[in-house]
Amino acid sequence: MDTNLAYADECRDELINGFIVMMSPRPKTDHNLTTFNIASIFKHYLKGKRCTPFPDGEDLFLSEKDRFVPDGMIVCDPDKIKNDGVYGAPDLVVEVLSPATAKRDKGYKKDAYEQAGVKEYWIVNTTDKSIEQYFLTDGKYVLNEVYSVYPDYILKGMTEEEIAAIPTEFKCSLFDDLLIKLEDVFERIQ
Repeated sequence: MDTNLAYADECRDELINGFIVMMSPRPKTDHNLTTFNIASIFKHYLKGKRCTPFPDGEDLFLSEKDRFVPDGMIVCDPDKIKNDGVYGAPDLVVEVLSPATAKRDKGYKKDAYEQAGVKEYWIVNTTDKSIEQYFLTDGKYVLNEVYSVYPDYILKGMTEEEIAAIPTEFKCSLFDDLLIKLEDVFERIQ
C-alpha cells in the first residue's frame, strides 16, 4: 500500500508542444505571495462581474498539444470554463518567472498564448519586482510597458522629477476602471 497518496496530486505536469513536462511541486514563497496578490486584486475587482479570475493551479487546455497551468488568468467567456479546467484562450494570462520556467514562459508559452489569441500577457519577475505587459495587436504581442519597483539604491541617485515620472500603477487593458498598484502586486516580497 502506498503511504504517500496524500501527495499524489503534488507532482503536476503540463503538456507543452505535445510533450509531458513535470512542474515543480512547490514554488518559492515570493512566487506564491505574488500569485496570491495578483489573484486577490482580480478577485475583489471582478466580484459580481462577468469575468472570472483563476489563481495558480487551474488547467488551461489551449490546444491539442498544449495544456498549461498558468500562475493566473482571467476568463470572460463562461462557456470556456469546465469542471476540469479552462478550454480555449483566456483574456489575460499571468506567468510568474522561476529559474526553471523562465525560458518557456518568455519563449514557447508566450508564442502559444499569442497564437491562441490571449489578449493580454504578463510576465512577472519577483527578483527584480517587474511586470512585462504585452497586448495582442494585429495577432502579435507588443510590449506595452515594463513596470518595476525601483530599489532604494537606484532611487537615491535620481532627482525628484525622475522619481515622480516612475509609474507606480498601471491598467489592465481589459478593464478601464481598474488601477493596479505595483506595491499591491509585490506586497511582502523581499
